Amino acid sequence: MEYKVLVIAADGQLGRLVRERCEGYKQIDFHFTTIDELDVTNVDVLEKIVKGQSWDFVINCSAYTAVDAAEDNQEICYAINKQAVANLGRFSAEIGAKVIHVSTDYVFDGTSNVPYAEEQEINPVSVYGKSKADGEVLLLENNPQTVIIRTSWLYSELPNNFYQTMVGLGKVRGELNVVFDQIGTPTYGGDLADAILDIVDRVLIMKQDFVPGVYHYSNEGVTSWYDFAIAIFELTGINCLVSPVKSDMFPTKASRPAYSVMDKTKIKQTYQIRIPHWRSSLAKMIDANYKR
Repeated sequence: MEYKVLVIAADGQLGRLVRERCEGYKQIDFHFTTIDELDVTNVDVLEKIVKGQSWDFVINCSAYTAVDAAEDNQEICYAINKQAVANLGRFSAEIGAKVIHVSTDYVFDGTSNVPYAEEQEINPVSVYGKSKADGEVLLLENNPQTVIIRTSWLYSELPNNFYQTMVGLGKVRGELNVVFDQIGTPTYGGDLADAILDIVDRVLIMKQDFVPGVYHYSNEGVTSWYDFAIAIFELTGINCLVSPVKSDMFPTKASRPAYSVMDKTKIKQTYQIRIPHWRSSLAKMIDANYKR
């Protein structure tokens, strides 16, 4: 039997990484859509593609992730992160498809000092965080056969993330200031892509029970943006002095959680997901991709 899996936003950072890693799944037929093929805010097109085949899983990698811009562009942010996700839940439920959807640590306010568990109360403090939180609720209401994976500090060898920003700046500047009072855990996008595909494989091929609900996934360990930058330069060999500064040195339109470390016990126990430490994943990615 061949199973069918739809991957939405396969041209985004996470979607591209999922696409790169799915070749070994011979019993699963993956279909990938890009923003040009599927604008998730177009209800008619979304319905046509989601209901166009009998998908076993729909993996949603689409999101509006411009955190500061969201404060001034609330309509499009909510259209992508809330309404489109609600519609995806409704259409996928009508064909009996399971959903894996990616959410964010920004659903929390960052006032904790211990890792956030899935059942803890959310309290987003930005438009982006609120839109993602609303999307979570509506998706689970419309399709209870859903796994929502909250992640944090996503980066990869692909463009437009903290890692690439630091590498680009470090090569042309001798010194950088990076905030040290925001604490969390980097997530290598390739690891998250592997975890998503592992869940799909366990359910479809290994016949493990599908356990819907909210899960947390980031790499293991805890760090600050400052220490993350230090590690990037150490591992790439870039000679750049990094100075720690407080967040108020870089005022932003949207509030950031000061603490966004998440407890990953649930996903590790439920789906037997093995999670590497953030620094080992960073080193592995750099060894594989960085040209000295």
